[in-house]
Amino acid sequence: MTADPGAATRPRNRRQLIVGAAGRVFSELGYHTASMEKIAASVGISAAALYRHFPNKYALFAECADVMVDRLVVALDEVPASAGLADVLAAVTGVSVAHRASGGVYRWEARYLNHEDRRRLRSKFAHVVGRVDAAVQHERLLRDDRLRAVAALGVIGSVAMHRTSIAQRRAEELLLASALRVCETDPTVRGGAPHVELPALPVPRTRRAEILAAAVPLFARDGFASVTNGQIAEAVGLAPSALYRHYPGKVDILAAACLQAAGLLAQGTDRSLHDVAGPREAVVALAATYVAYSFEHTELNSVAEAELAGLPDGLRRPLVLAQREHIAVWEQQLRLVRPELDPRQARLLVHAGFGVVVEAGRVLRWRDSPAHRDAVTTLVVSALGL
Repeated sequence: MTADPGAATRPRNRRQLIVGAAGRVFSELGYHTASMEKIAASVGISAAALYRHFPNKYALFAECADVMVDRLVVALDEVPASAGLADVLAAVTGVSVAHRASGGVYRWEARYLNHEDRRRLRSKFAHVVGRVDAAVQHERLLRDDRLRAVAALGVIGSVAMHRTSIAQRRAEELLLASALRVCETDPTVRGGAPHVELPALPVPRTRRAEILAAAVPLFARDGFASVTNGQIAEAVGLAPSALYRHYPGKVDILAAACLQAAGLLAQGTDRSLHDVAGPREAVVALAATYVAYSFEHTELNSVAEAELAGLPDGLRRPLVLAQREHIAVWEQQLRLVRPELDPRQARLLVHAGFGVVVEAGRVLRWRDSPAHRDAVTTLVVSALGL
């Protein structure tokens, strides 16, 4: 009997290689744009070979999400119970930076997991948060306050949400120092954040605007790929075929939502920087504005952040440029305050600030109030090192 020549060269860790490659593809392209064919190609195997390991894309995605959080759990379990906060955060930072290319699976793509898989994932992540929270309490003699622990993890996890090229060791140093500052900050002490009044969402006065307004909460709740034209049409009292009179396709509605989000943030940013006294005040104003925007326009922002990667190149390009321009404003002002930072380091910290907003907002369930805005703004400013 002749042996299969492919069997002799097939790596024993092929399933591990597939999960690693899939995590990178899902993080880069988003769940609905990633395909089994693209994942197989990134591993250097056929799609048929991929299906021998995973029955479908969902099963592969669910394992990717599990593997990422399992790495964090294992890393923390190896840290002695008596270890200090810095050691606990360093363990999380090392894993997050080493696997940054696939870390986006958990941050935004968990919406595509079914209820049971999502519950299991949240339970594992709660273990990670609990370990960090316990270290914060022990070292700082604080009462149970998960906000700081979650915000610190947001700093560290932010490295998965951008592609800034920076040496691994330097990234770990910057993120660890930023996360420690967040843990040392009392978010209940007001830091002098300015009051922010954002431009309001426009009142839908046309059928096109009504369609957009109806689609955003559906995309935010279920994910773009799961929402049908029929659901959107039903929400505005139209037949599904009538949508095409206003948008060429569902993806064009998504692009319009992302453009609306970018426009609101840009207007708010311009307002916040009007008549600021100096670069430090500018950074605080930027932080307060981004926090206000995230709390006030939570659904719109979550759709824009989660679904941007899945847009076709032609629709995505202007949005990516707007995003880069926004970050460049932060970077410039931050470097005026902290001239020791180079552009890449400043950019890394700006994204760390965004990570604070995402995770702190989640733990606060996005309940909008002046106290919540002030607390999160204070943590963002600390993450930036001001």
